[in-house]
Amino acid sequence: MSQLLVEYPHSRNAWCDNPVARGADGILRYGNLTPALTELLDVQVHNFSAREAVVEIGGPRLTYRELWYSASRIAGGLQEHGIGYGDRVAVRMPVGARWVQAFLGALLSGAVPVLVHDGLPDALAERVIRDADADYMLDGGGSAANYREALPDGAAFIDDGASLGELALLCYTSPGAEIGPRGVELTNENLLSAIRSVVGTLDLPSEGLRNLVLLPLAHASGCVDQLLPTFAVGGTVVLAPDPAVIAKTLVAERIDMVSATPRIFAGLLPELAGLRLDRVRQVCSAGHRAELAAADHSTSDSVAADLREIFPEARQWSVWGATETSGIGLARDDGAAARDVLGFPFGGTELALWGPRAEAGHGELLCRGPNVAPRYWNDPQTTESRFTGAWFHTGNHVSIDPDGLVRRSRAE
Repeated sequence: MSQLLVEYPHSRNAWCDNPVARGADGILRYGNLTPALTELLDVQVHNFSAREAVVEIGGPRLTYRELWYSASRIAGGLQEHGIGYGDRVAVRMPVGARWVQAFLGALLSGAVPVLVHDGLPDALAERVIRDADADYMLDGGGSAANYREALPDGAAFIDDGASLGELALLCYTSPGAEIGPRGVELTNENLLSAIRSVVGTLDLPSEGLRNLVLLPLAHASGCVDQLLPTFAVGGTVVLAPDPAVIAKTLVAERIDMVSATPRIFAGLLPELAGLRLDRVRQVCSAGHRAELAAADHSTSDSVAADLREIFPEARQWSVWGATETSGIGLARDDGAAARDVLGFPFGGTELALWGPRAEAGHGELLCRGPNVAPRYWNDPQTTESRFTGAWFHTGNHVSIDPDGLVRRSRAE
């Protein structure tokens, strides 16, 4: 039987009706994005300069002004080391305020940050760094003192010459993925579109959101879909490297939103048991395409039920995506979701099915949109195998209802 590609019309939903229009290339796009991520962040720094931007429990607390100034000093130090436009700067540091400073410093220098999870074994991390052909590495050594020594320092510098189509971030797929890890090129448009989509879909407020981000910052789900959207609305990113203090942090830091994976939430339940945290208004659970086939959906349902008891006033969201889609793509409100439901596409994400049963609503899920990466880094063979035109092959088999709702295939 022949392989068919069947497109599904872009659906509009009350909670994800973002303003996108079809471009000349047929892809839905946002029409009023800033030219680059750094410009968007620069605007927010000036709008919310005295607000807390990042809080590390047990570590630094930085306002937007302080964060931007320290990042620009790191950018200046990178410039003095010969780093500039288009160079790759690997960031391999533990989660904390200094990770954020290093990441932003690399951006402001005009370089392309390469996200390397600090938990990767050295051999795998070195493979990623070598594949990215990194020109510099921010790794921080092994102690807080070493982190301070490791971050470059120079005269404040900001490179603001980037454009929407330029490479802004190299993010690597999970080492457990069937083709991974592979470097995914994310452009300024990809990042800005993902930010706009998350802000619009989750209706993030600009009155001082405090988001406890428990997702890995070295992954698209943590960096692109939580850290950056929180900054985009002038909110505070709260980071708790020590899981033992999370319950205390939720109260002491007046947390409004919590973001994690189902696995992380499951691990926290014993610590949170018996608590009732009415202040938290959003609970966001991030799922990845590589984890879909192995997911224990009955366990996920149990975790969601427990979270509803702990956060009774919170709206629960599940956001599903891939590194290649900037970590987003589908979303569902868990208030009334069936176990097999992945969600509706949101932002400018469009869906198609691939395979002999595509016309009947069953097949491999394909995605395209302004958040979808153009290619893999220095890997035309994998790019050719995973992209059909602008359509990205997720590798996951699903069914799509007539109204655009995506469900897991029974085979998965």
